[in-house]
Amino acid sequence: MKVIDIINRSESPLFSIELLPPVKGNSIERVYSIVDKLREFEPRFINITSHHSECIFRPMPDGTHRKMTIRRRPGTVAVAAALKYRYGITPVPHIICNGFTREETEYALLDLNFLEITNLFVVRGDDKPFDRTGTDPADYNRHAIDLQVQINDFNRGQGVDETRIEGIATPFSYGMACYPEKHEEAPNMASDIHFLKEKVKNGADYLITQMFFDNEKFYTFVDRCRQEGITVPILPGIKPLTRRSHLNVLPKTFRTEMPEELVKAVEAAKSDEEVRQIGVEWAVMQGKDLLAHGAPGIHFYTINASDSVREAARLIF
Repeated sequence: MKVIDIINRSESPLFSIELLPPVKGNSIERVYSIVDKLREFEPRFINITSHHSECIFRPMPDGTHRKMTIRRRPGTVAVAAALKYRYGITPVPHIICNGFTREETEYALLDLNFLEITNLFVVRGDDKPFDRTGTDPADYNRHAIDLQVQINDFNRGQGVDETRIEGIATPFSYGMACYPEKHEEAPNMASDIHFLKEKVKNGADYLITQMFFDNEKFYTFVDRCRQEGITVPILPGIKPLTRRSHLNVLPKTFRTEMPEELVKAVEAAKSDEEVRQIGVEWAVMQGKDLLAHGAPGIHFYTINASDSVREAARLIF
């Protein structure tokens, strides 16, 4: 079933999660343990993040540095398939621009098509450096909208080299990201909303927000989207704080602003365990308020926070 149909047909607020593939060398059991913790809330779909290879310079015994390309996590195709066949929960693998050629993206789409995994989450991806030496920039999708074009072409049976692709019984449907506090590279919110409208016009069925901690920013954002004619469902994404360092790490990484009330509470905490409890309480407050204001559900970012997500969800749902 399409995620948009899951959202529209849900008779109660839905619970969904995002998780990371395991770091190379770790077992898929780490992913299963997160899902097992949260199955009691009947997650309607599970997003799986995608990560491209990175270019690093590794110190050598002779004092020089060797340039290497490494990939820390496996692809989303394998994890999505594992989740689908173990749990029967709708998997939603991320498909990203950065670090993957258009041809590599096409092969991921082919693999997913063979596995009958037909829901995607389409994003540009993070900006970590990767090695493009000897490649043509035209081989890559630059923006999420470019990636949409490729997926839409694939759905029509057109490959990147204009090869005809047969056997697409169920075309891909997909959601995309949105930013209540503006994408970090957008010059202003008006510009960000303009491109968001283009994403929806080009086929995004629903939107999931970047994590945020101030619900008023979400409500203002949704109101503005509706005024601009964006009518697709917008799912709020939240994450419980679990350690004091999040006060600095999360705003820097995700360009989100922490409310002063939350900052003061965390700064007054005597330990990370106290911070974790504050994070749960804040997530519960956010979640209950969001549902009271008509949000279709809550999408939880589980990164290093699955225990906190479980505690919060028990009090929200």
